[in-house]
Formats: sequence, C-alpha cells, structure tokens
Amino acid sequence: MATQEKTFQISGMTCAACANRIEKGLSRMEGVEKANVNLALERSTIVYDPEKRNVQDFKEKVEKLGYGVVEEKAEFDVTGMTCAACAARIEKRLNKMEGVSHANVNLALETAVVEYDAAQVKAADMMEVVKKLGYGLVAKQDNQEKLDYKEQEIRKQTRRFVLSLILTLPLIWTMVAHFEFLSFLYVPMFLLNPWVQFAFAAPVQFIVGARFYEGAYKALRSGSANMDVLVALGTSAAFFYSFYLTIEWTLAGSVGMAELYYEASAVIITLIVLGKLFEARAKGKTSQAIQKLLGLQAKTARVIRDGEQVEVPVEQVAAGDILLVKPGEKIPVDAEVLEGRSAVDESMLTGESVPVDKAAGDAVIGATINKNGSLTLKAVKVGKDTALAQIVKVVEDAQGSKADIQRLADRISGVFVPVVVGFAAVTFLVWFFIVAPGNFSAALIPTISILVIACPCALGLATPTSIMAGSGRAAEMGLLFKGGEYLENTQSIDTIVLDKTGTVTKGEPALTDVSVTADFTEEEVLRLIGSAENASEHPLAQAIVNGVKDRGITLAQPTDFEALPGYGIRAVVEGKELFAGTRKLLTEQAIEIAEAENLMEELEREGKTAMLLAVDGKVAGVIAVADTIKETSKEAISRLQKLGLQVIMLTGDNSRTAQAIAKQVGITEVIAEVLPEQKSEQIKKLQATGKKVAMVGDGINDAPALATADIGMAVGTGTDIAIEAADVTLMRGDLNSAADAVIMSRKTMRNIKQNLFFAFIYNTIGIPIAAIGLLAPWVAGAAMAFSSVSVVLNALRLQRTDLARH
Repeated sequence: MATQEKTFQISGMTCAACANRIEKGLSRMEGVEKANVNLALERSTIVYDPEKRNVQDFKEKVEKLGYGVVEEKAEFDVTGMTCAACAARIEKRLNKMEGVSHANVNLALETAVVEYDAAQVKAADMMEVVKKLGYGLVAKQDNQEKLDYKEQEIRKQTRRFVLSLILTLPLIWTMVAHFEFLSFLYVPMFLLNPWVQFAFAAPVQFIVGARFYEGAYKALRSGSANMDVLVALGTSAAFFYSFYLTIEWTLAGSVGMAELYYEASAVIITLIVLGKLFEARAKGKTSQAIQKLLGLQAKTARVIRDGEQVEVPVEQVAAGDILLVKPGEKIPVDAEVLEGRSAVDESMLTGESVPVDKAAGDAVIGATINKNGSLTLKAVKVGKDTALAQIVKVVEDAQGSKADIQRLADRISGVFVPVVVGFAAVTFLVWFFIVAPGNFSAALIPTISILVIACPCALGLATPTSIMAGSGRAAEMGLLFKGGEYLENTQSIDTIVLDKTGTVTKGEPALTDVSVTADFTEEEVLRLIGSAENASEHPLAQAIVNGVKDRGITLAQPTDFEALPGYGIRAVVEGKELFAGTRKLLTEQAIEIAEAENLMEELEREGKTAMLLAVDGKVAGVIAVADTIKETSKEAISRLQKLGLQVIMLTGDNSRTAQAIAKQVGITEVIAEVLPEQKSEQIKKLQATGKKVAMVGDGINDAPALATADIGMAVGTGTDIAIEAADVTLMRGDLNSAADAVIMSRKTMRNIKQNLFFAFIYNTIGIPIAAIGLLAPWVAGAAMAFSSVSVVLNALRLQRTDLARH
C-alpha cells in the first residue's frame, strides 16, 4: 500500500501518560501503520493508508481522547479572479494540498481563508500553487503582529499563576505562622477564619485548577490516567476534607481553631502552574536552533520583472526569476549565477570560513552572503526546496522522532499513574487502620503527598528535550542527524570505516611533483606541458593546467594537438614536439627513459600518477599528479582514534595507493581494491564479528555501504544535504565532523541519562518519604513542579556545547 505521512500540533497534553494514550489510540486505528507522539514538541506524526483513513479521522480521534489539534489560519487577498469558476478552481486546488484542512475562497471579497498545519505546508507553497493556476495569492497585511500558539500559552499560564499566587499568599501566611520559629509573625485573626480561607482557596481550586479537572475527566473517560488525575485527586482530597471540617466547625458553634488544609491544595496548584510556566518558557528555548536557521533567510529579494527592479518578500520569489544581489546582501534563494564574479560566505550553512569564489554557471545557496561583487542570478530552488529549508526539515524531523530509550520511558509512564493511585490508596488504609487508627487527617496527608509528587511529567520530557536541544545544537555545527534514534545509536559505534576518495582525500587530482633533467628548467617544463595539456579535457590534464596556472606561469597556444587514449598526448608548442604520458608511449617513439625510471617508481610507490615528458626526442622531466589529502584528515583521524574507535579505510583504489594515503593520515587498517557494490559486503563482515560500524562516505558510490552500516555518515555540502542512504549528514565535508557527531551523540545520551535520573529520583525517593508522613503536601507539589523544570534546564545545557576543545 502507498502510505502517507501527516503531522499534527496537539494541545492539552500535560505529561507522558497523555502522549502515550494518544499514541496508543492513533496506533490502534485501522489503516494506521505507525503513530508517534512527542510530548516536548506537542506534535504527532502518523503514517497511514489514505484509502482507509483521512486527516479528519485523526482529528476526531484526538478530540475524542480529550485533546485538541492546533491549526494555523491564514488570510490572503486573491488577484485575477473574474467569476465563480475561478474561485471554485482555486478553492479546490488549495484543499487538495497536503497539510491544508480547509480552504474557503470568497469571490465578492476576493479573499481566501486557509486552515493548515504549518509543519507540512507554508504560505509560500500556497502562493506558488495559485500562481501556477494563473492567479495571485498575497498575504493580508495586518498591523498587529499575531502571537503564535506557544506565546499565547505562556501568557495564559502567566495570568493563571499571578491569580493563583495572589489568592494563595494569605493562606501561606497563616500556614507559616504555625511554625514555632516563625511564631513572632503577626497574622490577622480574620485570616484564621475557615470560611475566609475557603474564599481564597476555592478560586484556586476551581478556576486556576479547572484544567486539571477537565484533563482528569477526559483521561478517565477514555479509560486511562495521567498527571491531571493525580493532581485533581490530591488537591481535591485536601480541599474537600478542609471544607468538611469548615462545616463541622460552623455546626459546632465556631469554637476553637479548625485544622485545615486549604493552603496545601492552593500551594500545590500554584507551584504546579509556576512549574508549567517555567517549563513552557524553557521548552521554547529548545527549538532555538530552528529559529536561528530560519533567521538566516533573507527577508526580501530584488527581482527583475517587466524590465524593472522590484523588491518583493522572499516568499514571492518563483523558480526562474532573475535576481540582483549587491555586495553585502544575502542571497535570497538557491540560484545559478548568470553574470558577475564574487566571493560568497557560506559559513552559516557549511561551516567553511573561507569565502567561495563564484562566477557565471556556479550554484549559490540561499541565505549565504555575497561579499564583494554584484551578481545576477536565476532562481533555481525556492520555498521548501531550498537547501536551508531542507536543513530545517531534517532538524524538525530529528527533533520529532523518538529514540529507543524514550520508548522505555513511555512504557513506564503508561502504567505509572495507576500504580501510584493504588499505592496511595494502600498508604491511606495503612495509616487509617494501623499507624493512626481512625485518624482521617493523619492518613490524608501522606496520601496527598504521594499523589502529588508522583506525577510523571519529568519522565515524559527527559528524552525529547535532550534530543531537541542536542540535534538543534548539532545542526548549528553542520551535523544533521535524521532522527533521534541515530543521535542515540551513534554513541554506541566502536568501528568507523572511511571511504578514501572525497572523504579522506579531496577527491580532485592536483599537481604534486615536478622533476626535470639537466637540459631543462622547471619553469620551462611546466610551461610546455601546461600549454600542451590545456587542449585536453582529461581530469589529470586539467589538474596539471591548474597547477601550472597557480604557479603564475603563462601558457602558450599549441599549434598541433593529438590525444592518444591510454597512452597520453602529442602536441607542438613553440615549435617543439612534445610527448607526455606513459613509459610505453615514449618507448614506442624510441625515446630513452632509463634516467627517469627510478623517479617514476618512487612516485608510484607514494600512490601518485607519474607522467613522462619528452621534448624533441629527449626526456625533459617527470610530472606527478595525485588526489591530495584534506588538510584536516590527519587531525580528524587522530581524534577518532582517541575516542576509542577502530578506524579502517575502505577504497576501490589499488593497494599501493591506498597504503600510501593511509600512512600519511595515521590509519593502520586498509581494505583496498573493493568495487562500490562490494563495499556493503565488507561492512557486513565487520558487523558479523560483533562490531558496531559507522560508514563515512560521499554518499554517491557509497550509498549501499551507508545503508548497511549501523550508522551511515554522508560527507555532504550545503547544496547536497539530504542523501537518503545516510543517517547523519556532515555538511562541512570535513572528517572532523565525524568525530564531532560521535561526541555530540555521547553528550546527548549522557544528558538523557541524567534527565531520566532526575525524573526517577524525585519519585523513588519522594514516594517512600511521603508514605511515612515526612513530606508535606506543598513540598511534594514544589518537588513535582520543579522536577520538570530541572529536566528541561539540564537539556538546555546541550545548546552551549562547544566541540572545539575536544
């Protein structure tokens, strides 16, 4: 079956049990192949059969479970419509777009209102689709900046907390006055009146705390339990028992002081709301990496339309548009240079600090900076097709995916709440019948404390927040992990296999050696062979020509040229007849090569391609060309070895060349003369010995090996960042990134384990202490609330990771 994938933003989740329930509910639906719910991102991704299910089914299911699906609404002005058929055509096409749930086009007002999922479709995509229909779609201008969903949530949470705090402070005042060391505090008598305390506590319980009752009802209605159930049970027990004592005190003639627990329920709710506020703010920071990436994009573009320069929002640039970019400006979209020369700073995407020279025919990447020359460009990729958009998509997918360790936490949290409720009930009975027979108050306090401190919020956030922060920080350093499972699994590799060409080496031949005989000078030999080879299209010839030009030598025009396939070339330069190529070529021309033979053999032992040059029947010298090693390869391989990894070089080159390259970079194990299709077999052999293998390659010939390895790392660039076979893309094209990926994975996994420790420690230590009556309910509320905050703040430390010192 041909499956489709749909992503929703979900509202109303409060803990891991919520996420687990939604995930189970969606997974059980007929036609659903896979469902994944991420608590930290508040997002659900579903893989399903469109013939059996549609988007509306999933929304109804989520709402039936007691949660909401968040969608964005955009309003547009539509241009070019002339009749109802136009409006109907635009409306039909928009409704067919993936991610659009409803579109309404009004002919009279010439407007369109679209409800859509921002994770799947952007306004620019809608504009492009409508433009292809022959109409125009322009975003409505609104003077008041719209707040996004999360900002609204933070504001709402802030208002809840302020209201709750104002009402709770008087109750705290009465509570602390009971402590002997604070007995000097003056407490107005009216605050000790049970009905006054009820008046302060009731709004906190039923207005601020309404969301807990609502969440608990929805959870119980669907046959499960979550954090809301625990909070509602615990605070309700304290509140309603206090209310019972208040009525009893009134019926008894309002004599003496009643032992009330209004402050316990109010303080618990206030602290939990404060914890959720901190958590919401901190969770927002875990997505900063994506915001930074999106912030790199140019806001406007200078486009040539109808022969005039027009400045338009970058969202309105279409493929094929002609753009002008001045020095110092950002390149708006991925494009091809038509006219002009400049150096472009690509560091924000590739990490390469040295600007790259660009001329006509070269590709440029959107969001990079044009340094010192004006460029005329042709837009090639726009909107979601640009390199920057691909990077953002990879990071979003990684942040939304689950690591295996999270699945364990999800399973635990799924059964945790019912177990805690059962334990709390047993604790109440033990206290009421054994520890303090008949004393309801004494039995109630430990029960409330257990219910409150046991909330599994932190458990659900422990893994996804670390994955979000870790993958986001990695993206800023040019490491794109395609999923949380790859970020997790990279830390477990013990063997790393490196492709040679394009990975350890630059993948481009370069002139390395020039040796001349007594009758010639080096400059003369270089000028002659450079001039001759300039007429050849062979890669080795171009390497020689580039090397000669780099030395500042001016080339002459050959008057005669002949390519001799498999042997070399023959040319006439400045009236001199040249032969350049193999031993066999010169021998067949009866040219004596004995004096150059030893030098040829020495260069070949070093893995270089050596060529003889003869001028007018005499050997003039030996030229060597080789694929040179990347400047950073030796250092990177040393780092990998220090990380405890076994480093192996795998190549299709002959053994002599491979060993020569390996020796220069410090690799002791080499597998050579392997065809591309055989590389995956070599990976399987290593895995058969029990090794966890990572393969690093350029993602072209190495695709089968990348897919076979436990972790496939593709050495990419800013324009080639989504190699399907790889699990990790190293955008910088530098082997140091492979070491960085291992370090980042290890740091992230260590952070996840710390978070899980924090999450469990509150419960494993807090529950027994609460059970024996040594933990006040308000202290339990504070511990539970700040357990989530501590987990998120710990995850945020990953965003400050600096790998330069490793």
